Amino acid sequence: MKVAALLATRATRAHRKAWTAVFAALTLTSLLLGAFGLTLVSAWSAHPRVERYAGADLVVAGDQTTRFSAASLGERETVSAGLTERVRIPRTALTVVRGVPGVRAAVADVEFPVGLAGSAATESATESATASATGRPWEAARLASYALRTGRAPQRADEVVVAGGGGPERGGADRVGQRLTLRVGGHDTAYTVVGVADGPRTAVWFTDAEARRLSGHPEALDAIGVVAESGTGAGELAGRVRKALDTAGVTDVGHRADGDPATVRVLTGDDRGEAEFLAAAPARGELLAALGSVAGAVVLVSLLVVSSTIVQALRQRSHELGLLRAVGATPGQLRAAVGREVGRVAAWAALVGAAGAAPAYLGLRALLDARGALPTGLELTLLPPLWLTPLVTAAVTVLVAQAAALIGGARTATARPAEALRERAPGRGRGITGLVLLGVGASAAGTAALQRGATAAAAAGAAAVTMVIACAVLGPWIAEGAMRLLGAPLRLFGPGGRLAAANCAASAHRLGAAITPIVLVTAFAGVQLSGGATLTHAGDAQARQVLRADLAVHADGGLPAGAVERIREVPGVRAATEIVPGTVLLARSQLGAPELERLPVFGVTPEGLTSTLDPGPRSGDLARLRPGTVAVGADRADSLGVRPGSTVTLRFGDGQEARLRVVATYQRSIALGDFLLSRDDLLRHTSLPAASGAGRVLVATAPDADRKAVTNALARAVPGARVEPDPAPVRGEAAEQALAEVVSVAVVGAVGGFTVIAVLSTLALIATGRRPELRLLRLAGAGRGQLRRMLRLEAAATVVTGLVVGAAVASVPLLAFSMATTGTLPYLPPAQAAVIVSVVVATAAAGSLPPVWGTLRGRYPR
Repeated sequence: MKVAALLATRATRAHRKAWTAVFAALTLTSLLLGAFGLTLVSAWSAHPRVERYAGADLVVAGDQTTRFSAASLGERETVSAGLTERVRIPRTALTVVRGVPGVRAAVADVEFPVGLAGSAATESATESATASATGRPWEAARLASYALRTGRAPQRADEVVVAGGGGPERGGADRVGQRLTLRVGGHDTAYTVVGVADGPRTAVWFTDAEARRLSGHPEALDAIGVVAESGTGAGELAGRVRKALDTAGVTDVGHRADGDPATVRVLTGDDRGEAEFLAAAPARGELLAALGSVAGAVVLVSLLVVSSTIVQALRQRSHELGLLRAVGATPGQLRAAVGREVGRVAAWAALVGAAGAAPAYLGLRALLDARGALPTGLELTLLPPLWLTPLVTAAVTVLVAQAAALIGGARTATARPAEALRERAPGRGRGITGLVLLGVGASAAGTAALQRGATAAAAAGAAAVTMVIACAVLGPWIAEGAMRLLGAPLRLFGPGGRLAAANCAASAHRLGAAITPIVLVTAFAGVQLSGGATLTHAGDAQARQVLRADLAVHADGGLPAGAVERIREVPGVRAATEIVPGTVLLARSQLGAPELERLPVFGVTPEGLTSTLDPGPRSGDLARLRPGTVAVGADRADSLGVRPGSTVTLRFGDGQEARLRVVATYQRSIALGDFLLSRDDLLRHTSLPAASGAGRVLVATAPDADRKAVTNALARAVPGARVEPDPAPVRGEAAEQALAEVVSVAVVGAVGGFTVIAVLSTLALIATGRRPELRLLRLAGAGRGQLRRMLRLEAAATVVTGLVVGAAVASVPLLAFSMATTGTLPYLPPAQAAVIVSVVVATAAAGSLPPVWGTLRGRYPR
């Protein structure tokens, strides 16, 4: 051990420049792992914010989780998914809860959208004629301790209380005595403001009876807020309420699938927010899954980059290590010496990176918030002990470095003393390993070609990572083949080109080490950026093809009753279709494992559908779309094996299951989603009242109609509505799209940072190790200009080879993914491609030339 310690101490001092590159790579590894680790644990401990139930000790609400079980590898496996639409509970639960000992008050709560109706006939057709608000019963205000500022509580059906911020603003809506015309469920009704209370600006409170009527589901509740008697603990009372509900047999409203229990939940503490912010819990699961995959990718990439950097640092000392082996140093002593060297560097680097993890985490949080990747109400929290997570990831960084050192020093340490000074060619085992990894990557790409959605994306990402590792293993052979192709063009650049060609051909293993990080960033960034860009590009193209409408009409609080019929009667209107966005869940077994896939969908009215939308019908008749039926995208229909006349089982956003008969299939499913439903079917399973005109009406005008006259006529026919002269394309977007974009940016940024360090360090180490060679060339008569040209051409050959191989590696999984999901070629925005190339070129130039400038200065070599 003393020998190993002595060797490590002396070597660390003698090779500071070589270890500087390793230090930088390990610092970045520790920083990124710490930042993602903090984000991961904060997502694990995240919870929805508690606002309107802050004054309740516990909340009784529906189960916002759906479950699906299937046999996998002989065992029963269950998966679950959060529901983003309100799962309601029966009103009878209120009586049960009020009868529980220890309950001082049990308050029923419902929520529904409210719009402040106006007359669009006197306004510009593009101005807002309504303001959006939320209606609730006044008694529920006590659950958040909202108190009256002035006035009194509503006592009659035509009285309301508005929030102190003004509520729905229209000329001072917060003044007591003002008359408001509110729109709920498509109906306009006049109300008198009798009070002003604390609370969110968009809140409007009604009498309990009026709120029950306006909610659209008088026999169901959104939630029950429970206040405990003095001296009764929340945990004890929750147990009593749970037992009373179970004894009474109270379950959620609606038909759940077999094996998906419809139990009513009793929420306490931070869990109370789940009854208010419905999207928070599903988003938390998606965030955990995304961050977990990112952390795994960062670990793999860091292991590859750190290993490459350490191997290159040790390769510069191969003769020194070989000499030690030849003079009697044992393999154990060499391993221990290298391990101690790397351990010292890694420990300091890991601590420096851990110190920067917290600021990086805060930056990632800011990016998530700025891009709207997290839903309203989800609080990412970090308990004090969790701030120590970077220390754990620092330990992981040290382990990664030690593993890389073991790999890097294994060959020299195990060589026989007589062979230690001789540089050996790559072995056959390495070549076989690389070919096997290429085969595995190609198989993963084949899997991506056969799958859809997240499964295809995951398979494409796995294929890219595997093939990049294969290229790292096969680096010397790739470099040798590339130099055979580039040798002739290089020789055209005179003596410097001939020197570059000779050097590249003679040092294929060295060039292979430099090519690997370039292949890494090109392939990884290409797959990450191009995958999402291909879907977005194809979806935008389809969305433009789908839309046939000339105008769109919509209103906050819903269009008034009969609005679609009145729109169709306006002179110059050829067809009108109401379209409502939503989500469904598809439960099925995928590769033997159960899967719940959340999909964006639209609900439509079928009358005149093909005049306002062009889904690209393939079979069946879209005009037959009625409640109980569904139209299916062609690709999804093929994967499910259905056609017109078949049935499809779907779960709506509130967890209720339905068997729907297929009436048609269509082509443009990227824009419209995989399923088109009846508007009435979809609205019955949303948090909105079933009678609400919640979507927008697409209007196709007659060819000879005056567009401006039709716009004005629509504003008069539907008071309070907004008329869009140029409607936005119809596009169904997955709820997690913003999160996926942020994750892609984070992954590409992390890989880009690793690559910059890896390329710089690898090329700098190579250049530093070539100083004796450059001195010898100068002594042999080579001019400084010739050597500079040689170095530039070598760097260019490295960049070209890395970019070409990286693009080839990325193209395999990308082609499989894009053909499976969009049926088009992969797409990468030119600006992003230019950034990748520019970063690689600039980094290669910075790593190749500056380290040898001193050797090339002056008349005489130094």
